[in-house]
Amino acid sequence: MPPFVRARRALVAVLLSGTLLATTAACGGDDKQSGTANGQATPSVSATAERQKLAKTRFVANAGLAAGATYQWIVKPYRAGTFKKGADGRTVALVKAGLAGAFAYNRLKAAVNNAKGDPLLSKAVAPLSAGIDSLKDMGTKLRKGEATSGDVGAFEKVINSVKDAGRSAGAEVVDKVPSTSQLSGG
Repeated sequence: MPPFVRARRALVAVLLSGTLLATTAACGGDDKQSGTANGQATPSVSATAERQKLAKTRFVANAGLAAGATYQWIVKPYRAGTFKKGADGRTVALVKAGLAGAFAYNRLKAAVNNAKGDPLLSKAVAPLSAGIDSLKDMGTKLRKGEATSGDVGAFEKVINSVKDAGRSAGAEVVDKVPSTSQLSGG
């Protein structure tokens, strides 16, 4: 190998190594400048604001799915008389209502959990936890055909309370009807 090729390779290697060291050194910084204290990261103002924004967004999404499922597969069929004995499509409607009830309960619990990330939203939603917990067995009750108008009304009341709480905290909840595969967990 000619000597000028070896020299050129050595020069390229030195330049690349120097560049690599310079960029690595530039990425570091002392703890005061990088927003860390004692080597542990502390959330910045923008990270906290982003977390709160996402909390509201997730709350709206989960509450909207719960509201949509409740209206589409519980309230609407109940008002149409589909849950009454002898009604056409009663069995399918009851099964869908049971799935919708369990789904709505799950999404409402998730919405309350999401609300904890936003101070204003958490204060608005906190009093509703007991009402949401009362819906725990509603899915089974609906599926078995044992739900009464009071049960359906309770479901509707809780959904409306969650919507009102979101509205008061600046997180408008809009009904979003989930697909049948979402209800069944697929």
